[in-house]
Amino acid sequence: MKERYSRQELFDPIGEEGQALIRESSVFILGAGALGSSAGEMLVRAGVGRITIVDRDIIDWTNLHRQQLYTEQDVIDQLPKAVAAEKRLTAINSDVDVTGIVVDVTPDNVLDLIRGHDFIVDGTDNIEIRLLANDAALKLGGIPFFMGACVGSYGLTFPIGIKEGQPCLHCLLETLPAQTMTCDTVGVISPIVVTTAARQVADVLKYVTGTQFQPKLESTDLWTGERASIDVSKLKKDSCPSCSANPTYPFLSARDSMRTAVLCGRDTVQLSWPESRQFELDSFAESIRGTVSKLVHNPHLLACEYSGHRLVLFRDGRMLVHGTKNIVAAKKIAAGLLG
Repeated sequence: MKERYSRQELFDPIGEEGQALIRESSVFILGAGALGSSAGEMLVRAGVGRITIVDRDIIDWTNLHRQQLYTEQDVIDQLPKAVAAEKRLTAINSDVDVTGIVVDVTPDNVLDLIRGHDFIVDGTDNIEIRLLANDAALKLGGIPFFMGACVGSYGLTFPIGIKEGQPCLHCLLETLPAQTMTCDTVGVISPIVVTTAARQVADVLKYVTGTQFQPKLESTDLWTGERASIDVSKLKKDSCPSCSANPTYPFLSARDSMRTAVLCGRDTVQLSWPESRQFELDSFAESIRGTVSKLVHNPHLLACEYSGHRLVLFRDGRMLVHGTKNIVAAKKIAAGLLG
């Protein structure tokens, strides 16, 4: 197996010593979709010691143009992404301990899932889950969290928790671009997926091997050629409830996380966001107008048909997903529109 990493070891910043550190590392990948599958393949090929990849979804035809681990047969077999990812990643490098877990990440299980890993790589498409992972990483002693997101031709990365005194994701929540676009509403191209995942993995390898670097919020639009690299160190908030001297980790509590309920006798799931995550209905209605059908918008609510379901979003942060009693399916539908 030694020859397998010989070209990587020839890269001076890694070398044999760095390769040994990579081998000793364990990585938790949050999501086995586009970013998670791309990052997972790079990390497995790099020779990390252990990978756990977690996802609640199954593979469908719309995934194949950008989620590089999966095949048409996986869609036909209706395989969960985490199961297919484990199989494929193990086939790529049997020397790596790969575990795929099919589960919905929630405040109830996130600490147990992440505990024992050295790093977290963000592969989710959902800001709520990112904030949950951010709090979990901090509560578990400051596990580095390599955040990444992409939509259309635009990608964003930020390594969190790799340097003393830097802001966490909660600190940056008001600074990050508003999440009014998703892959379901404006699409996504595979080159930005690979670019974003490559930046995440490069930062992981730099950190593992002890390379000193300044964590920056980096964005790229591959279609327009626009790029930005921003030092956000001054945006750390002393009062941040997630990373201050007296943290409360709000997204780990049921009160401050999404709540779910199956409405009795109505074939409907209700999703409820906390007060801090309310929606501006006017701007949201404009952002989805070309994606949904039968859109109705008034001062109290927004209703539409999307993905074969009737959705009703209220100003107080509740969404009704009609036509299902499956909470995981309802979350997936909501994430398609809300991110």
